[in-house]
Amino acid sequence: MSRSGYSDDCEGGDLYRGAVASAMRGKRGQAFLKEMLQALDALPEKKLIDYDLQRDGQFCAIGAVGHARGVDMSDLDPEDIEHVAATFGIAAAMAREIVYENDEANWRDETPEQRFERMRTWISQTIR
Repeated sequence: MSRSGYSDDCEGGDLYRGAVASAMRGKRGQAFLKEMLQALDALPEKKLIDYDLQRDGQFCAIGAVGHARGVDMSDLDPEDIEHVAATFGIAAAMAREIVYENDEANWRDETPEQRFERMRTWISQTIR
């Protein structure tokens, strides 16, 4: 199992993909994606980490929003996706999708700079 909570078990996949699409298309989801894009652009170093919200002054995509908002993420378990989603005011399905894209969507080794560029592109393409 990954930080996203995704697994190879595809039971209920179509229904779940619908929940992801709905969360990402909705007003709250679109607002969060726009905020995330702004948070990425505001990072002093154009790098993203994987498998954690923050580490050594670096952030994942969701962590970048937390940093921009001034959220204390030190006690926030990055694997407790329900709590992460609630903290950021987004649907758990959307949080899982963002975490999956950040951590696992790329099957090749990538630098933090490449992850930043890939995630920024993905977010830009997901905003309607």
